Amino acid sequence: MYFKKFLFSTLLGLMLLGSGGCKSQKDYLYLADMTDGQGYAITQRYQPVIQRDDRLDISVSCKNPELAVPFNVSPGTFKMTDLGKAGVSGTPVSNDYYRVDNDGDINFPVLGKLYVAGLTIPEATELIRQKIIEGNYIKDPIVTIEFRNFRYTVLGAVSGNGTYSGNGDRVTLLEAIAQAGDLAPNAELGKIAVIREEGNTRRVYTVDIRNSDIFNSPAYYLAQNDIVYIRPKKPKSEEKANALQWLTVALSLVTATTSVIWVIRR
Repeated sequence: MYFKKFLFSTLLGLMLLGSGGCKSQKDYLYLADMTDGQGYAITQRYQPVIQRDDRLDISVSCKNPELAVPFNVSPGTFKMTDLGKAGVSGTPVSNDYYRVDNDGDINFPVLGKLYVAGLTIPEATELIRQKIIEGNYIKDPIVTIEFRNFRYTVLGAVSGNGTYSGNGDRVTLLEAIAQAGDLAPNAELGKIAVIREEGNTRRVYTVDIRNSDIFNSPAYYLAQNDIVYIRPKKPKSEEKANALQWLTVALSLVTATTSVIWVIRR
């Protein structure tokens, strides 16, 4: 009787081992730990940071439009708009932007080189504004800065690998995945990597898209030139080979154990 129970238990264990067990549905759902109707605090306020090789649209205006002309790279005739800001008429040149060079500087009209790498948009705006005021060029200038080329790359187990451009300066990791056509069926939801340049170093942030903690990750809001890599799961053939290997080992152990028991019972 004992021998039969042992043999039955062993065979049942082998069946479970061979099948690999049943995974929970939560293993395949985004943000599976979130509860309907429950509030989740927003703990971070995203501020994009200017980096080397960024392209920036920068405009300066004031109540006297002619005073702002030297601080704008777009050619044309300035005129006052209905909102009290200086506008430009005429056809601008194709490269009417400021490129942040490898040293982190932009070459701004009249003011010369300004170091802006590592600054947020509000900080860079205030820097230019104060420089204009301190030089007694304009008493109360209005400075506007926008990103021209917010770009990121998505690779790995997604429907569409490639480099994408975001609208504005705020793109979330979920939006980037959606832009790439969503995750592929073989995507490893718990191992999504965001590779980011921070100063002179590269840092990797790994997030689990099944967990609401993703909202608190530094990688939830993408930065300029981020690389998002979604690791694929092991191929089915490899999984089957591993299962077969374990099954062979287990069967060998069962055979050896059964032989020992058979000898002892004799």
